[in-house]
Amino acid sequence: MDSIKRYLTGWKTIPNFISFFRILLIPVFGVLFHKGELVWALIVIVVSGLTDFVDGKIARKFNQISELGKMLDPLADKLTQITLAILLFLEFNASTDKVMHAFSYVFLIFLVKEAVMTVFAVIMIILGMVPSAAEIYGKVATFVFYGVMVALFLFGPEVGVFASAFTLPNIVCIVLVSISAVLTIVAFVSYIPDVVRQVKEKYLKK
Repeated sequence: MDSIKRYLTGWKTIPNFISFFRILLIPVFGVLFHKGELVWALIVIVVSGLTDFVDGKIARKFNQISELGKMLDPLADKLTQITLAILLFLEFNASTDKVMHAFSYVFLIFLVKEAVMTVFAVIMIILGMVPSAAEIYGKVATFVFYGVMVALFLFGPEVGVFASAFTLPNIVCIVLVSISAVLTIVAFVSYIPDVVRQVKEKYLKK
């Protein structure tokens, strides 16, 4: 109960409402992507990315940082990235191009990383611990991820809105996504020390 009260204290902030809005955008994006409305799907992702940048600025400038916000903002990121990873994996996995078909499995790295972090965050909250806030590695990985996704939705094979005018070569797509995947792994590793510290303080402290 104490942990729940902590998250509900001062939760009515603009950044939290923005995070709720970003979460609501996820099924909208999924439906648009599934229906082939790629332009609108791209717009939704861009809006999600921009509001992700804005909510942090508002929270710091107007002192609207809350415990719920510390959980909600990364949750919105994780759910968005999981959705993107699943949809792009399915799209490229169905490609008749053998290279892009093989390349599709790279997206599982994002899926596994975000799924694992989401599960661990829920467990930490249940145990009365606080999921780690995004460090510089996490912020860089998220920024690059969104940048790469927008590039794919603009000019990538299979899903590019303007691919008929110019299509990114397969090797460029592979390199961009691979760089993002490596940064994602680095970000994941960077969260481990704080988790270990909290576990030690809570269960191993004499």
